[in-house]
Amino acid sequence: MITVTRLDQTRFAVNPDLIERVQASPDTTLHMLDGHVYVVAESLDAVIELIVAYRARVLDAARTLGRNTGE
Repeated sequence: MITVTRLDQTRFAVNPDLIERVQASPDTTLHMLDGHVYVVAESLDAVIELIVAYRARVLDAARTLGRNTGE
C-alpha cells in the first residue's frame, strides 16, 4: 500500500496494483481499476516515486523471505 493525501489533508492508503492511471490536470488524480477517482495533494512524480518505492520493498521482502526459507 502507498499512503497519499486528499486535498483536505486526510491521508489514506491505496493499493498501487489497482491504479489504472495517474493524471495531473492540474490536480493529481488516481484513476482506479474499479472506476473510483481520487484527487490527491501529491504531484504526479511523487506518486510515481511512492509506487516505485513500494515495488522495491515488495521485491526486497520476497528476496529476504527466500533467503530465510532456503529457496
